[in-house]
Amino acid sequence: MKLTVENTAKIVEIESATGRIPARLWQGKTESGIEVTVFVTRVMIHKRDDSAEFERELQEVAPSSEAVLLVPSRMIL
Repeated sequence: MKLTVENTAKIVEIESATGRIPARLWQGKTESGIEVTVFVTRVMIHKRDDSAEFERELQEVAPSSEAVLLVPSRMIL
């Protein structure tokens, strides 16, 4: 499966084994058009790549869809 996602400005806290951690919500679609919301807690940039461009792009956020704005609390661990 392939996903195309874009970051939003919405950040939530999720419960982990070690406590609560922030997660940025990303929104997108599968190749077949199914809409998804992704909870991202970490992103790793390989040492050989320039992370400056990634960090600049991460500052550009997409407007949050209604689905992202209304994420039910039952979806947050």
